[in-house]
Amino acid sequence: MTRTPSVLGIITARSGSKGIPNKNIAPLKGKPLIVYTIEAVQNSKLLTRTVVSTDSEEIASIAKKHGAEVPFLRPAELSTDSALALDVLAHAITHCKEHDDQSYDYVMMLQPTSPLRTGEDIDACIRIAAETDADSVFSMKELPDFAPQKIKTIENGEIKPFIAEEKGQSAPRHKAKKAYKRNCAVYLTRTNLILKGDQFGKKSMAYVMPQERSIDINDPVDLELAEFWMKKLNML
Repeated sequence: MTRTPSVLGIITARSGSKGIPNKNIAPLKGKPLIVYTIEAVQNSKLLTRTVVSTDSEEIASIAKKHGAEVPFLRPAELSTDSALALDVLAHAITHCKEHDDQSYDYVMMLQPTSPLRTGEDIDACIRIAAETDADSVFSMKELPDFAPQKIKTIENGEIKPFIAEEKGQSAPRHKAKKAYKRNCAVYLTRTNLILKGDQFGKKSMAYVMPQERSIDINDPVDLELAEFWMKKLNML
């Protein structure tokens, strides 16, 4: 694919949270958390359209106040702890098709819990999809000083190797293969795959983000860490 694909951004922001009450609108440096994602979307040059999927009138009102589009309220059955992200995305895709007759090449899930993600991060993932014809692109972060050989288990108080064949000393850091994990900031997948219940496809590409922009808000301490990096990066 050489042309820039059409992309539907979906900000997923249900009400309720166990770690932080009303997490998606928790205050962060004077703004509800979701606003940082809305601003990142507004700074993107490549997103075709973005909608907010929420079950909350309060979240919908805040999102609209800050310029986001909220064309529907998410059904209650898609707003529980056990609801699958794929079903939430499929619901938004179907709504846009049925009500606006709009279809898109890709869908991008953007969670409000990644407040340091930027519009350029969003666009970089779309460019990777266009340049590589990927089925999906996910934002990742490096896991520093991580190697499977260093993982241990404890049996009756005794340290044992987690990997059975490990013997002797742990692998030196400089010999360890780099490891990465998704940082939850950007999930980009072909629309037809989402509708088939597949978020990855056969060809999944990575976009690596730095640690300082990979904050994922789950607990109160994460809000403090986000504030620290915002000040450090002059993002306040």
